[in-house]
Amino acid sequence: MTSEAQVDVAIVGGGIAGLWLLARLRHAGFSCVLCEGHALGPGQTVASQGIIHGGTKYSLTGKLSGAAEAIGAMPGIWRAALQGQGEPDLSRATILSEHQYLWTTESLGSKLTGFFAGKAMKARMQPLQRDRHPEPFAERAFHGSLYQLDEPVLDTRTLLSAFSDAYADSLLHIDPNAVRLEIGDDGVRMAVRAPSGEQLSLRARRVILTAGAGNEALARALPAAAAPMQRRPLQMVMVRGELPALYAHCLGVSANPRATITSNRDRAGRQVWYVGGQVAEIGANRTHDEQLHAAHAELAEILPWVDLAHTEWATLRVDRAEGRQPGGHRPDLPVLNWSGPVGVAWPTKLALAPRLAEMVMDGLGLDTPTQAEGLPGLDEWPRPEVAPYPWDVEGRTWS
Repeated sequence: MTSEAQVDVAIVGGGIAGLWLLARLRHAGFSCVLCEGHALGPGQTVASQGIIHGGTKYSLTGKLSGAAEAIGAMPGIWRAALQGQGEPDLSRATILSEHQYLWTTESLGSKLTGFFAGKAMKARMQPLQRDRHPEPFAERAFHGSLYQLDEPVLDTRTLLSAFSDAYADSLLHIDPNAVRLEIGDDGVRMAVRAPSGEQLSLRARRVILTAGAGNEALARALPAAAAPMQRRPLQMVMVRGELPALYAHCLGVSANPRATITSNRDRAGRQVWYVGGQVAEIGANRTHDEQLHAAHAELAEILPWVDLAHTEWATLRVDRAEGRQPGGHRPDLPVLNWSGPVGVAWPTKLALAPRLAEMVMDGLGLDTPTQAEGLPGLDEWPRPEVAPYPWDVEGRTWS
């Protein structure tokens, strides 16, 4: 059986980019559906560290980079939404830490006092006296410097659930291998299929692809080939055991943090450190065993007072999909390319999802919503679930 529906906008991709855009479109009165072929946030969203960056890590050269300026307003937008004072209302999402921190080792900290007094840095961080240090930096064995950043850290699964609960009637679970686009004078005809085999023919005035690497095949088939993509791989590290909660960047001598660590509890209640930063960037070129050996050495050097003897370790390879840039460099902004009525979008960072949604709204070219009344015949269509965290995936190897 084939159902038919007409919408203003169809979104393909259920990560943070697609969900924030869905909320923005719905708030503006447009009729929308979001199609997801797996679960909500299965790629870069749950593989992110949940940090709502405010630009500090992009200012570690002492100058405001393009990325720092672009992302500087994002924490304020997110905090309003998390407090239920913005659109979307994300008050049901869990904030793991109100702040991300930045620490320096004892040898490096004394050399950087003047650097952190610069105007660019003072606007983004504040030094903390010893009596205000959170764990594990409250330990007497810590002899470096600690700074507090205006960067909340989110539980991304509860973030995804907040969107799912609010917009369930617009979410469709589809077979990712059975999506077909046909561009016409009146918009796009989009054929999708449920995992159970039910067919749906959508007529959409605009289609927006937001699934990153998952939309590569669809984007390549567009007439103008207007959506070149690049991948910047990482090999993240996960450490679980009796550990303190930690949300911090360790500053090294380069413009990138030596390590960025965030924490969460797994399904068994164990603390998990999720480790990115330079150790994950360089680790993309290492084997699994080489990465574990390097990460052990790095954490032992930057956190020597923390006992890691009874912990388990695992790695995760992540492909960061972005709009292609000269030389493969990270884009400063979200990337949005149009091929007629089809837009292909990458947020670049979790924190930039609101910026991407505004870019799409500005380029949509639809002044008046159709005010379609519901989506007839889709009440029983399956809805995508929220993807598990990487450390909760069954069958992962820990050592």
